[in-house]
Amino acid sequence: MAGTEPAMENHPKVKVEYCGVCDYGGHCLALGQIIRKNTPNATIHCMRGRQGAFEVEVNDKLIYSKLQTMALPDFNEVAEVVNNVSLGEEPRLIKGQQSINCAIS
Repeated sequence: MAGTEPAMENHPKVKVEYCGVCDYGGHCLALGQIIRKNTPNATIHCMRGRQGAFEVEVNDKLIYSKLQTMALPDFNEVAEVVNNVSLGEEPRLIKGQQSINCAIS
């Protein structure tokens, strides 16, 4: 029946700038897998960037900055925000964090 299915017209674009020195490329790939499990229509771009970075943007809006918090985001919360964006919501800031063991010298 038309109108009963949620509209999947929104294809969230997720951009992650990660620190190559800290070897966060694997974290970006893991985040991408969690996002795709919940939101298969999301596009995820992992880009090597600034030292210490793990910056997450959804539809060009910064929702999490490791450079500001000094911790990685809660990946499940990021996936939830991306899924909500696919359903028509605006991206919101991520509050959850996970601890890390990367020291910048």
